Parts: sequence; C-alpha cells; structure tokens
Amino acid sequence: MVKLSDSEIFLAVGKVIFQHNYPNEYLEKMNYYSLNGKAPEVGLEEAVVRGIAPDKGLYFPEEIKPLPASFFENIESLSNNEIAFEAIHQFVDGVIPDEDLKDIIADVLSFDFPVVELEENIATLELFHGPTMAFKDVGARFMARCLGYFSAQKDAKEPVTVLVATSGDTGGAVARGFLNVEGVDVVILYPTGKVSDIQEKQLTTLGANITALEVDGVFDDCQAMVKTAFLDEEITSKRKLTSANSINIARWLPQLFYFLFAYKQAKSKGKELVFSVPSGNFGNICAGMVAHKLGMPVKHFVASVNRNDIVPEFLKTGVYKPKPSVATISNAMDVGDPSNFIRIQKLFNNDLETLSQKLSSFSYDDEQTKEAMQHIYKKTGYIADPHGAVGYLGLKNYLKDHPDAYGIFLETAHPVKFLPVVNPVIDAEIAIPPQIEEVMHKEKQATSIKNYEEFKSFLLG
Repeated sequence: MVKLSDSEIFLAVGKVIFQHNYPNEYLEKMNYYSLNGKAPEVGLEEAVVRGIAPDKGLYFPEEIKPLPASFFENIESLSNNEIAFEAIHQFVDGVIPDEDLKDIIADVLSFDFPVVELEENIATLELFHGPTMAFKDVGARFMARCLGYFSAQKDAKEPVTVLVATSGDTGGAVARGFLNVEGVDVVILYPTGKVSDIQEKQLTTLGANITALEVDGVFDDCQAMVKTAFLDEEITSKRKLTSANSINIARWLPQLFYFLFAYKQAKSKGKELVFSVPSGNFGNICAGMVAHKLGMPVKHFVASVNRNDIVPEFLKTGVYKPKPSVATISNAMDVGDPSNFIRIQKLFNNDLETLSQKLSSFSYDDEQTKEAMQHIYKKTGYIADPHGAVGYLGLKNYLKDHPDAYGIFLETAHPVKFLPVVNPVIDAEIAIPPQIEEVMHKEKQATSIKNYEEFKSFLLG
C-alpha cells in the first residue's frame, strides 16, 4: 500500500473539490499534433480552423482511447446518434459541450446508412443517402457545424474562409454542408468542363455564403491555386483560411461512424467482419481503422484501388513511391500520393509487418471495373457505381482465401452521379433521386478565372 504525504493528500482533495465546483474549467481536452513533428500541439478548434499544421503536417489525436467492451456488446440497442456521440466524444470533449455535440450529431446524421446484402457473405454499405448523395456528406456537415459552433462562441466574429478544390463530389458536399453556416464563407474552385452536369449544378446553384469559381484548367490547377493561397501572406493576413478535404481533422474523423453503423447491422451474422473500401486519398479507410482502435472487432481491411496503385506496391515492396495520378472511370480515386496514408502508418506505429496483418490492397483497371458492374447487376439486380465496383472486386479477392468471413464493401456515391460511365455498362433505367432533381433546373452561378492572380484578386476583394 502506497503511503501519501500530507501535501499529496491535500493536493488530491483540492483537485476533487475544484473539479466539483468548476467542472468546465477542469475538463481534459484532447490535443492534436502534427505528423511532421515540427509544430506545437493544438486544441480541437485550432486544428479544425488551421486544417493543416504550420509545418505542413496532418494533425493527429494525441491519444485514441478504446471504448468499453460493453459498448460493442450492446451496440444493437443503441441509435446511430448514440453510437456517434460515444465514438467521437473523446476527440471533442472539453471543447464542444455534450448537449451541443448531440445537436450537431442529430443534424449531421439525418439520413440512413443501410447495409444491403447482395450475395452469401457479401453486402454493401450504402453511403449515398445524404443531400449530395456522396459519402462526404457526413464529414462536410460535421466540420461545418463545428466551425459554426466555434464562430458562435466568439464575440468578435472573424469569418473563416473555406477553400476547396474539387473534381466533383467534394465541392458539392462541402457547399451543401456549409450552406448558411454563420461566420463561414466557402470558395469552391472547379475545372471547367471536367465535372458532370449534376456535379456542376450541386456546386453552383446554392448562392448565399457559397461561391463557385470556374477555373480555365484541370483539377491540378485548382489544387495548386488553393495550396498557393495558404502560403500567400498577403492573403492570410486578411483572411482566416482553412481546408475542407479529408486532411482536416473534423472532415476525417466522423467517417468512423460508417463502420460502427455497419458493425451494428452485421453483428448478428456471428462471423468475422471484413471491410473493403474504395480508396483514393485513404481518409475513409483510415477512419475505419480508428473505429477498430476504439475496439470495434474487425478481421481485416481491404483498400481497393484503381490503376493508381501506390499503396498495393508499398505493401509488396516496403517502398512508398508517389507518382502522377492516372485518369480512370473511378475518378474520385485517381490519387497518386494519398494524403491520409501517413495517418494509417501512424496508427500502426510505422511498422509495415503489423500493418500488413490488418490491411491488404488490390488494384483494378477500367475493364475489370466495368465487368464487375455488369456481374453485380446480372447476378443481383444491384447497380453499383464504378467506385463501389472496385470495392467489390477487392472484397471478392480477399474472400477467396477467407471464405468464412462476412464482407462489406462501401458504396461511396449513388450511380446516378456517374451516368456517362454507368449507362453504357448497365442496360437499365436509373431513376433521378429527389436530391438530384431539385438542383437540375436551377441556374448556374459561377465566376470564371484563368490564373492565380485572378484568384488572389478575388480573395482580396
């Protein structure tokens, strides 16, 4: 038995009394550190507002505490809102009060996340029932509500400008998620002629605090302009800038909800669970691995990729070699240097052997993707988008050697968003959902720009 000194007892008693009388002042807050290791730790608000650390590193939570075993034992009895609250609580505790967090979650999770069984031991998790019919709706809405909350707490409101470069879905999800959020302006850059008609309508028809800039170039030009703006002191001295892609901690972490919702629905199968995730920037699958670190039982993760095969090659060779992206029909996964893979490596202490025990990755080309779409439709009547089809292929590959597992591949967007790809492959009529129908006849509002100087001039007003 350890004997405490009088001074230690006095301090311990004082600590209890202070915590009792001033609970909000004593809350332990999660800190976030840069994975580049050359920037100070920050709290949640600064991590969200900055988006990326001053040393250009991604923020990462200082600790991930497993949830009680009882949480997973009784998960079927919990609502999606209750599951999300318990899962995200440690990452925002002491910054966003519980009641406000519950309100944010209720607002964010206003649609379903069904697991649809297609074959024996194979199901898909549909993540396209939100307002823009893409999986990014949850992260964009959560981040928007967090920034809105932070803004509302300040007497002297300093507006935050969210800069977004998009090839389609990210811009639409961010635009809808941040619409009319007080204290936040959104500027979306998209390449002219390089997004679908539906995606362009989702980007350009909202107005209010959402501005669309149509860039005479390709997506890489848009991305370069955004990156340059973050380094331009003339701009940053006048505007508080942040990013809204999956490098932002508030965009990335809420994606862990998907996997918990799927586990809740699949638990009754009584089989080991495998997730196959169509992967581009690797934020979604990384969030799934965070869910696993919280205690969710998972046998294995499969990162299913298109011809952009950086991660499959890394798992084979141990050498990470970024390279220029290759254009494919699953264009949201056309990433040659996935930003979030460094977070995955951190989750496994940068140990390739340990990571390989939990992660496999397979690459597929466009012809294989089309064949998978046709196969799924002919066998089950289900219409998969190109990204989901890649996820299906990766899952089938893994299950060949693990036939007793139960596999779930993620459907990250509704196939209607990829009609030019889907229609020639699938001989079927795809109904236009209400979320898409409502924007089709609205008038486009966009400002055309040709170069960075015009972009800078716009930001400086």
